[in-house]
Amino acid sequence: MTARTDAEHNARMKKVQVAQAKKLATKTVEKGLVIVHTGPGKGKTSAAMGMVVRAIGHGMKVGVVQFIKGAMTTGERAVFDAFPDIVEFKPMGEGFTWDTQDRARDMATTRAAWDEVRRMIADPTYKMVVADELNIVLRYDYLPVDEVLEALAAKPKMTHVVITGRNAPGELIDVADLVTEMTQVKHPFRDQGVKAQAGVEF
Repeated sequence: MTARTDAEHNARMKKVQVAQAKKLATKTVEKGLVIVHTGPGKGKTSAAMGMVVRAIGHGMKVGVVQFIKGAMTTGERAVFDAFPDIVEFKPMGEGFTWDTQDRARDMATTRAAWDEVRRMIADPTYKMVVADELNIVLRYDYLPVDEVLEALAAKPKMTHVVITGRNAPGELIDVADLVTEMTQVKHPFRDQGVKAQAGVEF
């Protein structure tokens, strides 16, 4: 790289810096966000758990409720259990719906999990609440979407709520502040016959 190219690059970056500073100066709203991770690709729960780690780093109290997981041991539970004063981690599911094969029981489990999420959202001491795979039980009509929307509308101003799972309902997407759709391009389970592995999937 020549000296002239370096100078041109520096001049360009200074312009970008000024433009970014002006843009940042307009961002003055501070509030708790409703965040939805959805889509067919891997990473929805993983992204949510990464946010929990960030919150731990800031000393924020976090509640995590898992609607499907619970029948299996996960790496995140071992980590979060090390922070009992600020993380309440509750895997309340009994496994995938095709394994449980009991709609009435799945609905009862969903109700118990949702009651915990609703309790956490209503408590302003929780700065972040993760409803992991809530979208899945909404898709199967185990829980009315209206109940979720009502709880979100009434949440404390600075509470972040993170909801994961495929097939997020349109009503939820409409009220969310941040929606990310994970797109599957390649997956070892589907494409290569590789089984789920510790540290990657759980």
